[in-house]
Amino acid sequence: MRKNCLTVAIAVLSAVTLVVSGCSWLKGPQKKPGLPTPQQKQAAGPEPDISVYMHETGEKKTMKMEDYIAGVVAGEMKTDWPIAALAAQAILARTFTVERLEAVGGVPERGTQASTDIKEFQAYNAKAVTDNVRQAVNMTRGMIVTYQGRPIHAWFHASAGGKTATAKEGLNFKAAEPAYIQSVDSPDDEAPPDIKMWTVSVPKAEMMAALSRLGQQVGSIDSVEIGQRGPSGRAMTIVINKSTQVPGPDLRVNLGGTKVKSMLLDKVEVAGDTVTFSGRGSGHGVGMSQWGAYKMAMEGKKPEDIIGYYFKGVNIEQRWQ
Repeated sequence: MRKNCLTVAIAVLSAVTLVVSGCSWLKGPQKKPGLPTPQQKQAAGPEPDISVYMHETGEKKTMKMEDYIAGVVAGEMKTDWPIAALAAQAILARTFTVERLEAVGGVPERGTQASTDIKEFQAYNAKAVTDNVRQAVNMTRGMIVTYQGRPIHAWFHASAGGKTATAKEGLNFKAAEPAYIQSVDSPDDEAPPDIKMWTVSVPKAEMMAALSRLGQQVGSIDSVEIGQRGPSGRAMTIVINKSTQVPGPDLRVNLGGTKVKSMLLDKVEVAGDTVTFSGRGSGHGVGMSQWGAYKMAMEGKKPEDIIGYYFKGVNIEQRWQ
């Protein structure tokens, strides 16, 4: 069977269109109108092991890659969500891991290939793994997302607030904008009310401390305004006192991403000793919206449909069996 599949693959590379029974990897997912679907390529080798720094205990563990991915999915997404959403998350978790391994070797400062510290790598919760998670991981076994043969930046966030961001506006991404990242409408209407619309007041002292960490010293905060907006409408810059400008994504991270949920801001107001932000969505807004994936999965979309909607012109490759 492997020999037959290899023969067909060579024929495909020669631009010969064949219909072959038994070589299921050639068939790939079917395209749906309006949903560009990634193509799947053949597995290359056996499942690897991965060394993981367990930040809760400080120990280093070696485990099978798919066991690690199951723990990541359970740590990053609600485990009772539809299988297709969990499977899309599994593909992105695996892609993130492979991309980091190929780019920098994982987490070299820990001497491991991964870490359970979300600030260093990805969330991880092996105790939360359910049958749903196992099914989602097994059905996507070895699958990663690539663009022009290389693993993509597998970005995701909780909710896009109806519109995803480009990498530069959502993350202040320094390199060239990836071609596969585009601002798209996102079906985030199933998100909780406190994610759809939110308001938070930040003490001026916290705001000044965040500005200081960004290299901007101000003696007082008299005004805060939205500066440049990106393609999705997110605040790329925030202007303080009419003259001091800082990147919106960087300010959000320094103020706390769970506090200022996103830079898809409707308004910013200064009153008394506080600065009040009002906005929509949760997270940086780049790549896959988890609540958008939830809605698409509830509508019957497949994992590859979800991936193909949020990441344009990509392929899905199966790196191991």
